[in-house]
Amino acid sequence: MERLIVLDTETTGIEPSEGHRVIEIGCTEIINREIIANNEYHQYIQPSRLVGDSERIHGIKDSFLKNKPKFEEIAEEFLEYIEGATLVIHNAPFDLGFLDHELALMGTEQRIEDNCTVIDSLEMSKQQRPGGMHNLDVLCRRYEIDASARTVHGALLDAQILAQVYLAMTGGQTNLFDENHDNEKNTETLISRVDTNRAKIKVILANEAELKAHNTYFEHS
Repeated sequence: MERLIVLDTETTGIEPSEGHRVIEIGCTEIINREIIANNEYHQYIQPSRLVGDSERIHGIKDSFLKNKPKFEEIAEEFLEYIEGATLVIHNAPFDLGFLDHELALMGTEQRIEDNCTVIDSLEMSKQQRPGGMHNLDVLCRRYEIDASARTVHGALLDAQILAQVYLAMTGGQTNLFDENHDNEKNTETLISRVDTNRAKIKVILANEAELKAHNTYFEHS
């Protein structure tokens, strides 16, 4: 059984090194090329900082995130959901960079890509059609996928749309690898494979003091 998880995140900015954080994770499951709508993963996250100018991208307000859990509170559930799956991510280094940063803040040295195989649909699109633009809106128009609900960026909605785009992008193949050797070699460069001898990511839960700090974070802002 081939289990794919199409994943997207929303964040407070573009650089985790500047203190920006994940505020939403959305995942859609594909099993044997069928989207499984009743087994999605969706979570808003309190980033312990203000969303700032990023609100105009995703429309998520600080007041909405006020009582949402912090990443370390949802990490175990999220990691269990994606464990061992192949992740399909559009511009994978961005989302993985943020998720790996969140894990690092928890004191965890392992990365998401240590536990999951990763396919970057952005690089796949560039390889299929060099030149031009390859963002999600362009791909929706190319493959005639309805994205009218996408008035702002949203992790779950974008994952749902990307799942349809990915199936359309790979619809000419019985599986990801074409029988032609050259095509197989090219496709392999888009995939980061997981070490089968990996150890599971250790999850460190928030302590009582950290939870108290989280609950009072916005009271004086």
